[in-house]
Amino acid sequence: MAGLMEKLIEPRDSNFPQFLNQPFRRDNRFSNAALKAMIIPLMIEQLLQLVVGLADTMMVSYAGEATVSGVSLVTMIYTIFIYLFTAVATGGAVVISQYIGSRAREQADEAASQMVFLSGTVSIVFMGIMLLAGKNILQLLYPKVESEVMDACRTYLWIVTFSFPANALYNAGAAIYRAMGRTKVTMKVSIFMNLLNVAGNAVGIFVLHAGAAGVAWPTTISWYVASVIMVTWCFHEKSEVTLRLKYLFRPRGGMLHRILRVAVPNAAENTLFQLAKVVLGSLIATFGTAQIAANGIGQTIWSLAALVSIAMGTVFMTVIGQCIGAGDEDAAAYYMVKLTRLSLVLCIAWNAIVLAVTPLILPLYDVSAETKGYVMSIVIIHNCFCAFAQPFSSSLSSGLRAAGDVKFTMYASIFCTVVFRTAMSFVLGLWLGLGVIGTSLAMGLDWCLKGVLDIVRFRNGKWRGRKII
Repeated sequence: MAGLMEKLIEPRDSNFPQFLNQPFRRDNRFSNAALKAMIIPLMIEQLLQLVVGLADTMMVSYAGEATVSGVSLVTMIYTIFIYLFTAVATGGAVVISQYIGSRAREQADEAASQMVFLSGTVSIVFMGIMLLAGKNILQLLYPKVESEVMDACRTYLWIVTFSFPANALYNAGAAIYRAMGRTKVTMKVSIFMNLLNVAGNAVGIFVLHAGAAGVAWPTTISWYVASVIMVTWCFHEKSEVTLRLKYLFRPRGGMLHRILRVAVPNAAENTLFQLAKVVLGSLIATFGTAQIAANGIGQTIWSLAALVSIAMGTVFMTVIGQCIGAGDEDAAAYYMVKLTRLSLVLCIAWNAIVLAVTPLILPLYDVSAETKGYVMSIVIIHNCFCAFAQPFSSSLSSGLRAAGDVKFTMYASIFCTVVFRTAMSFVLGLWLGLGVIGTSLAMGLDWCLKGVLDIVRFRNGKWRGRKII
C-alpha cells in the first residue's frame, strides 16, 4: 500500500494533462508520508460512514419502498442543515489552518473556540425552526407524494431534527483536528459512532420493526455520543490547537468575522446547492415511486463513489490553508497541482471499483426489478462523470477556498448548480422524458462546467492574495 501511494503522490508528468504538469517550485513542507498519514484515515473514515449509510438504506428497504422514498426525500432537506453546519466548520478550519501555518497558537485557539460557539448557536436556532415548521415545509415541497411516503417523511424529519446540535458540534470538533492534520483521531471517533449507529439500526428495523423511526433514532443518538467525545478531546492541552473556556461562551467580533468570511459564502454555496436538490427532488417525486426509490438508493451509492473527492477536499483545506498562513503562495500552488494529480488517479480507480461492485450490492435491496434497473443506469452515469470531473470541480475547489478565494467558489457553484444543473434537469428529465436518467446526466454536466471554471481560475492566478487572517 505504501509503495502504491508513493507512485500516486509523485506521478510521471507525461501521464497527466498540461494543467497538471505546470512547473512549480518543489516544496517539502508536507512530506509524502505526512500526506499519506492524513489521506488514509480520511478515506477510511469516509468509507465507513458511507458503508453505514448504505447499510441504513438497505435496512430501510425492508420496511417498504414508501419508507425508502420518504427517508430519501427528507434526507435532501436534512442535508441542507448538515451543509450549513459543515460550512461553519469549514470557515473555522480555514482560519485555524492559516493560524497554524503562521504559528499563532493563541489566535488558533480563539478561532477554534469561536467556531464551536457559533456552531452550537446556529444549530439550536435551526432545530427550533424545523421542529415548529417541519411538517408545513414537507407539505409545501412534496404535495403530490403518496400518503404512506409522507408519513415516513414526517416521522424521519421530526426525529433527526433533534440531532442538529450534536451534528454541528461534532463537525466543529472534527474540523479542529483535521486542520491540525490529525485525521486518525476523527477516524477513531467515526468508527465508534458508525458501529453504534449500525447496531441501533438493526434493532430498530429488524427487532422493533419501527420503519423510518428505527433508523432515525439510532442516527440521532450516535451523533450525540460522537459529539461529546469529539468536543471533550478538543480540550486536550497538549494538542497544537485546543478549546479555551475564555473564548468559548461569548462572541468575539473580530474572530467571528474571519470565520464568517469563509463560512457565509460556503454556506450560501452549499445551501443553494442542496435547495436545488430539493427542487429536483420535487421534480423526481413526479416520476413515480420506482424512480424516487432508485434516486434514494442511487444517492447512497453515489456518496460511496465520491469518497475520494470528499476526503481529498479535507486534505486540500489543511495543506493549502497552512501554506497560505505561512505566506507561501508558491507552495500552495505546488500542492494544488500535486494533490489534484493524486485526486484524479484515485478517483478513476475508486469509481471503477464502485461500479464493478454495484451489481453485487443491488440484490441486497428489497426493491422491484424496475427500481434496480434505474439504480444501475444512474450509477454508471454518475461514476463516469465523478471519476474525471470531481477532482477539479470538488477537490481543487476546496484548495481555492482554503486559499481564501471563497467568493469565486461560491459564484461558480451557484451558477453551475442552481442555474445550469437545475435547468438541464428539467430539460432532460421532464421535457425530454428521461426521468431520473436525465437528472443524473444534468448532475454530471454541472461538474464538468464547474471543473473548467476552477482550472481557469487556478491558471490565471486570481486566487492569490486573498489570505483570511
